[in-house]
Amino acid sequence: MTALAAKRRRILLTGGTSGIGLELARRWADRHDIVITGRSLSGDLAALMRNRPGVTHVVADQAKPEKAAAQIMAALAGRGWESLDHAVLNAATGYAADPASEETARLLETLDTNLTATMLFAHHLFPLLEAGRGSLTLIGSTAHRGAPAFASYAATKAGINGFARSLREEWRGRIIVQVLHPGPTRTTMHKKAGLDTGRAGAFFTPPAAMAAMIDHAIARRVGGRKLSFLRYWSGESLLARGL
Repeated sequence: MTALAAKRRRILLTGGTSGIGLELARRWADRHDIVITGRSLSGDLAALMRNRPGVTHVVADQAKPEKAAAQIMAALAGRGWESLDHAVLNAATGYAADPASEETARLLETLDTNLTATMLFAHHLFPLLEAGRGSLTLIGSTAHRGAPAFASYAATKAGINGFARSLREEWRGRIIVQVLHPGPTRTTMHKKAGLDTGRAGAFFTPPAAMAAMIDHAIARRVGGRKLSFLRYWSGESLLARGL
């Protein structure tokens, strides 16, 4: 076991109640201390937290970025954390829609949840990450290059990509900043967004495998990486070694 893997680490994980975030929490729950955010506590996360006092949940709705940031910082202070090893900003939302007819309320929710909250959290978390000489991981998407029926979602992920690249230069030598772009993953997000993936959905990467590749990239502190279907089928998720 490497020195990196042996250390018990302090991790903030947003959007950890389901999908990829929940699978990341499962990978880390027995070895690290984690504060996990979500709009509500899911049954799956509640089961994971049972008999694991190092894993806690804080309600934070990123559609209200300022309030969510305050709730997260209060939760970290409540645990006595004055430093962080890792902050993984994973939470996101999106709706399938023709951009010409997308409802303003949904557009603003997507922007606030995915981009505004991510930027605000990064600013608030920087002092803790610097104190811990830690890493900030922004979860983007391969959709940041453009995606049919997901123009607003894709735009927020493009914004995250640009923001991460800028932060990497601004904070070089102080903390690690990385942006990881998962490809299509077999979660409930598409159904919630109102998109029928059809037969193609069967070929999406399983969330546990995607979480393994993300964990691997975080541990190796890569600046940016596309986590594609091809990486999964090449066996990277099976060979992945994380935090």
